[in-house]
Amino acid sequence: MPSLLRSVPLLALAATAAVSLGAASIYGTGPLSGSGECRAARAASARIAPLAKGEVAAFSVLSIPKPAPAIAFNAPDGRTIDLAALNGKVRLVNLWATWCVPCRQEMPALDQLQAEFGGPEFEVVAVNVDTRNLERPRTWLQENGVNRLAYYADPSGKVMQVLQRSGDLVGLPTSILVDRDGCQIAVLKGPAEWASRDAKALIAAALARPAGA
Repeated sequence: MPSLLRSVPLLALAATAAVSLGAASIYGTGPLSGSGECRAARAASARIAPLAKGEVAAFSVLSIPKPAPAIAFNAPDGRTIDLAALNGKVRLVNLWATWCVPCRQEMPALDQLQAEFGGPEFEVVAVNVDTRNLERPRTWLQENGVNRLAYYADPSGKVMQVLQRSGDLVGLPTSILVDRDGCQIAVLKGPAEWASRDAKALIAAALARPAGA
């Protein structure tokens, strides 16, 4: 799988995202856990910053972490949850769509990353943002053997609106690294080779694990 792929521009996203006039009152960019500044997350940022290289060189690591955008989406059981419901574990939040070629190309590697690191301390939170043919994403995942990722989805398009306002989204795919307390420590705008040694070393550092552990 190529590691240098262009992300899908927002002009394409605009054609698929549903616009909601009330979104600003429901969704925001405030803290997920109600905490103030993310001072404790600075240690994690410092650990991963030297590892944003090679296959994950496009990761933009925040020297001053901030509360992750307050986003909500559908859980695998269909109920609506927000990202804060998954606090307690490090999360790689990935926005993807079936019409996005680089998104589809990186999904098997994200599946591998979940297989290796997934558990009580870490989860790849892959949020599908298709707004039409809503059965297609599940079918595509099954047909391509992507079976370790929990199926999260936002058919309303509101998650993309929130991330556009926060400046974290310029196209698909987009991935945001969030620590256990709901603080955003890094963002990658575009695809990456998530099954690479570089990606695994960065995730291990985010978990404060020795590389290869």
